[in-house]
Amino acid sequence: MPRYKLTIEYDGGGFVGWQRQENDLSVQQVLEEAIKKFCGEATTLFGAGRTDTGVHALGQVAHFDLAEAAEVDTIRDALNFHVKPAAISILATELVDDDFHARFLATERAYLYRIINRRSPLTLDKGRAWHVIVPLDSEAMAEAGRALVGFYDFTSFRSVHCQAESAKKTMNHIVVTRQDEEIQLLLRAPSFLHNQVRIIAGTLAWVGEGKWTTGEVVDALAACDRSAAGPTAPPEGLYFLEAIYGEKKKQ
Repeated sequence: MPRYKLTIEYDGGGFVGWQRQENDLSVQQVLEEAIKKFCGEATTLFGAGRTDTGVHALGQVAHFDLAEAAEVDTIRDALNFHVKPAAISILATELVDDDFHARFLATERAYLYRIINRRSPLTLDKGRAWHVIVPLDSEAMAEAGRALVGFYDFTSFRSVHCQAESAKKTMNHIVVTRQDEEIQLLLRAPSFLHNQVRIIAGTLAWVGEGKWTTGEVVDALAACDRSAAGPTAPPEGLYFLEAIYGEKKKQ
């Protein structure tokens, strides 16, 4: 039974998230229905990471099995046809070994968070970035972000509804850059907690406004209490950037 890996781009604004749900439309549901329309097979799609309502993806990875083989370009083009009019695009399709697993074999995941920092309202980036009108100091945000790199208990930076067994995670990389009006946060880790990136983004925005210092971010981390950290930034600024596969790293 051949196994295929998909690299997927989507605008999360019209979905309840990646994972199939009973109450509304998910990215997973649209893709599974597209696969069935293409070949008549009912399949289950396994994603590298779950995204919440309104969160986008530039390089989500998923895999599925088919009973009969098909050309990878044919699968890509057929799925892109059948997902219409949903804002989903299959960027690449690859035939992979039958032991490949999009979720369990990913050694690192990367997220991008976009902030547009200006007074004027958003037009082209509406629904695709967090609009912050208060001037932000991106260098102060970068310094505070570096304080969160390492192995810590991130209880303060996860949703109270997070179902992960442990809040102890390794953050490999947090970089904050600015180009004109846009501030970008790039985060890499083996895995993330529910809302972790958005809470980090909201907390670093407080630093950028001058409300908090790096020391207060460190104190919030040490508190291991969600109420000790900053707000949860809105979902529209968040993008699943990529999943990395290779040698397993210690978490």
